[in-house]
Amino acid sequence: MKAQHFYLIHIQYIGFRFHGWAKQPEVKTIHYMIDRTLAFVLGHRDFKTMGSSRTDSKVSALDNAFELFLHEPIQDEADFLHRTNLNLPPDIKAIGIKKVDSSFNIIKSPRTKEYIYLFAFGEKPHPFSAPFITTVPEELNLELMKEGAKLFEGIHEFKAYCKRPKEDTITQREILFSRIEENQEFSANFFPTKSYIYRVKAVGFLRHQIRMMVGQLFLLGKGETSLEEISLSLKGKHTKEIFQVAPGSGLILYKIDFEEK
Repeated sequence: MKAQHFYLIHIQYIGFRFHGWAKQPEVKTIHYMIDRTLAFVLGHRDFKTMGSSRTDSKVSALDNAFELFLHEPIQDEADFLHRTNLNLPPDIKAIGIKKVDSSFNIIKSPRTKEYIYLFAFGEKPHPFSAPFITTVPEELNLELMKEGAKLFEGIHEFKAYCKRPKEDTITQREILFSRIEENQEFSANFFPTKSYIYRVKAVGFLRHQIRMMVGQLFLLGKGETSLEEISLSLKGKHTKEIFQVAPGSGLILYKIDFEEK
């Protein structure tokens, strides 16, 4: 469609009951629910939406975004946002809308993405925490994991941390920061006694990259890999196959920052 009006809409969602962002046949996805809701609110299907981040199954977002393409302008943006939220399911919320011009491209516009991964270890978690926190039954060497997280910072070869990369996939990426800290941001009376946040930021990530990085950190914490092996993997010289993919339910898209012109 040749749209004349363009809107950037930020959203939040709990991903536990959805099969990721991208539309798929016969399953519920975030994109499917967004488009179905907008069709009802707008009263037609003559629109297009394009997401900024194709989050995986069960992955949540505190700040994801999509671009809405329309032929006619939205007359009252606040009312539109209100009506959209009234009709979205309770685990999805639109948190902001901004009109952009035709030069804005949600895929190509410069931006950074910050993800967090919530985890705990050493205790059986309350079932209610399952959508938010991954719990490792074994004890983990947290200090060693913190050292391992720092190894990911900078420009490295992340081919080992991408699920089925294509021949033309650019696997050399730059991680702006990567660290583990105690969770003092999210709380609930059913959360584990202690929990932790793995925080990572970059311009973009490969498929399953963060979950595979977290998987290596879990193996490191359990003594099943080493700092040296992780260092070698970031040069494409590792001797152990990278196979551990951490569960999607601990991963949260924390923040997207678009570069303002």
